Amino acid sequence: MRIGDLARRSGVTAETIRFYEARGLLPAAQRLANNYRDYGEEHLARLHFIRHCRLLGMTLEDIGELTSFEADTPERCARVHALIERHLAEIDSRIAQLENLRGRLQELSHRCTGAHSDGLCGILQTLEQYDHSSCVCCEHFLEPELEGKGGKPD
Repeated sequence: MRIGDLARRSGVTAETIRFYEARGLLPAAQRLANNYRDYGEEHLARLHFIRHCRLLGMTLEDIGELTSFEADTPERCARVHALIERHLAEIDSRIAQLENLRGRLQELSHRCTGAHSDGLCGILQTLEQYDHSSCVCCEHFLEPELEGKGGKPD
């Protein structure tokens, strides 16, 4: 099948197919006498595999690792399991970061009701104040400055 047919059947663009092929995620297609690429069902199956992985949030590097494993072996299963466990740990870390962010935004939200006759917004006032000793947002900028000073700002 030609690239346009494969794109329609797989739900990805022809450009994406070429990209995956160039990255080695999709095996190279055979070339016909007219130099057109000729894709088969194995290409369609691989594109569905890639799409499933992407929907699970896997990176192209992860997908490349998954597609590089040799035939079914105990080592292959162990490596696939380790990759999934690593991905789960990354997701747990992101969830923790998002929960922290949510909490900080909720704190900000409580500083303003949204309707003020005086025009003062508690959210903007909080965002505009600067206290480097207690600013959670700026902690990582202060770390090099604090080294050798007992870990506390002056």
